[in-house]
Amino acid sequence: MANIRKGDLVQVISGPTQERGGDRGKQGRVIEVQLEKNRLIVEGVNFVTKHVRVGQTQRGTKTGGIETHEAPIHVSNVALVNPDTKLPARVGFTVETDKQGKTTRVRYFKDSRRVASKKATKATKSTKSESTVDTTVAIETDAIATDVIVPDVIDEKTTKAPAATKAASSAKAAKKDDK
Repeated sequence: MANIRKGDLVQVISGPTQERGGDRGKQGRVIEVQLEKNRLIVEGVNFVTKHVRVGQTQRGTKTGGIETHEAPIHVSNVALVNPDTKLPARVGFTVETDKQGKTTRVRYFKDSRRVASKKATKATKSTKSESTVDTTVAIETDAIATDVIVPDVIDEKTTKAPAATKAASSAKAAKKDDK
């Protein structure tokens, strides 16, 4: 629990993804640490709606209604974010001594294996995008020349669609012959 302190930047690493309405992948600052419950309150993460009874203050303004607050999240569901790479990383501690002999624990971020894999995926994406180059082919039909753009890479959908329609039409013809 001593790994994460108030003010640290953390990322949610478990639960449903953001596309499914969850908080996985969101980053935020730690607002509060609840040591006895092993829970954190993170800014912008794990919102809950709270119905508060409508009341009145001394000045006559109304309070209450439906409010949204950040709820606590368990420590095991978040990871500290390395400020250099902006990715979640594991943390280690080293013990350092001062000139006066005072020992302190210093937190450091361990090297992440994710950094190398992200660079590798970017390299493969760039080579794929360069290979899809269109070429122009001149087709002559009935003495009229037209230019048609033909891609080097043919989609699987375009190749399967005519075959599927041919198969469906041949199946229908076979049923008619059977009758």
